[in-house]
Amino acid sequence: MADITATNKQVLDFNHQLTTQADSFPTLSVLDNTGKIVDDEAFERAELSNEDLINIIKRMILSRQLDIRSTKLAKQGRFGFFAPTAGQEASQMASSYAFNDDDWLMPGYRDIPQIVVKGWPIWKAILWSRGHVLGNVYTTEDDKPVNSWMPQIIIGAQYVEAAGIALGLKKRGKNAVVYAYTGDGGTSQGDFYEGINFAGAYNANAVFFVQNNGYAISTPRVLQTAAPHLAAKGWAAGLPSLVVDGNDPIAVYLASKEARAWAANGNGPVLIETITNRLEAHSTAGDDPLRYRTKDDIGEWWKKEPLIRMRKLLQDQGIWNEEQEDDYVKEVNQLIDDQIKIADSVEKQKISNFIKNTLEVPSQAMKEQIAKFESEGK
Repeated sequence: MADITATNKQVLDFNHQLTTQADSFPTLSVLDNTGKIVDDEAFERAELSNEDLINIIKRMILSRQLDIRSTKLAKQGRFGFFAPTAGQEASQMASSYAFNDDDWLMPGYRDIPQIVVKGWPIWKAILWSRGHVLGNVYTTEDDKPVNSWMPQIIIGAQYVEAAGIALGLKKRGKNAVVYAYTGDGGTSQGDFYEGINFAGAYNANAVFFVQNNGYAISTPRVLQTAAPHLAAKGWAAGLPSLVVDGNDPIAVYLASKEARAWAANGNGPVLIETITNRLEAHSTAGDDPLRYRTKDDIGEWWKKEPLIRMRKLLQDQGIWNEEQEDDYVKEVNQLIDDQIKIADSVEKQKISNFIKNTLEVPSQAMKEQIAKFESEGK
């Protein structure tokens, strides 16, 4: 009787429930803000060779340079929609390093770098931003398929798409998974829960990432939900869920690697919340982050950005130096220059092209419109 009474009191203790929620998700971390290893066992568990470490920092540098150049192009009117990625290089590049070419990527609109490192040429990414049809052709330069869906503009919708593909991979017995990204704002969308719930119910091969960058489009994380951890939303669908220091490339990679292995082995999906920060505007479409946060706040997060940690770690390991990084930055920028030229050389679409690309078989009215515009050279 006493045990039941104590249990009932705890069940009705709402403050206890809130405290339990807050304490249920410790943050996985391997590096501190200065790049020092704080958990040697976890670092060894990641099983990253020196070559792997260099590959990861190169991916992060590629992402940072794409961010810098894309922002400049957008200001010049030579780039379409762009969502800056500075500050999220560990969440995006270190996580994606844990997956392979057979795995399917379901990105949001801020996740262009993950598609690029799967082999999608940068010139196609530029055309995608401009709304050109060739920007939605997901193949490599030598025309091999890239297992990625288009960057999803509808926030959170990629989770529903991921669940379907993940179930397909499971039913076909594939040793592959789907990995999908959304932001903290995406967890407030109905598609988010529907996707993780469906994947969980069918034990599908999926890894879901929530990049908690603090501000969604402009709503501070603390105003968006009362949930102390966004990872707790994964528990609602029965998913193993964890919180990771999203500015720690090693911790992000370790969590991603083990989540992929879990899902690929038929154990069902995993949800990973990465605590990171968007250091720039939500997009180049007129957003001013100083309307909803302060310069001091942004400055503090710049001190903790992921490239600082990774750079220091590799320097301490004796496998990376300033000269190597300068050379690689030059290499990346030359690549971007070349890719911009290719994008600029692609013939612009005409009105008739847009109508032709709408349906596989145009209606009679569309055929008449196509003929009309083509006769006018449009």
